[in-house]
Amino acid sequence: MNTENWEAWSFRAMAGEAGVQAENLVGFEVEATDGGIGKIVNGSTDEGSSWIVVDTGPWIFGRQVVLPAGTINRVDTDEEKVYLDLTKDQVKDSPPPTEESATPDDEYRGILGTYYGGIYGPRGSGY
Repeated sequence: MNTENWEAWSFRAMAGEAGVQAENLVGFEVEATDGGIGKIVNGSTDEGSSWIVVDTGPWIFGRQVVLPAGTINRVDTDEEKVYLDLTKDQVKDSPPPTEESATPDDEYRGILGTYYGGIYGPRGSGY
């Protein structure tokens, strides 16, 4: 995992190749480093505030998780898959959404930024 200059709320250059936008990723499968975790049901590419929402189905008791765009390692548009550089447990242990809608407000973004910033290390700069 490359943590140098990691920014939580921005798509990485390799993940955003060919004009991939979060809204275009709805329906894509999401793969952690150790297996699938669900499908993307929502997303945003707002400047400095990009994220996706993944419906984990029965894997985490039907919970939806919000993932900052910076957690996406790469996107395969042919296979319609998004690859994270996180494990299933790292995703499962993430803070639950503060609201049912799973749309991150500023407070929740701060909570997520702190959680994922701890994973990506002190060199991260986006939270």
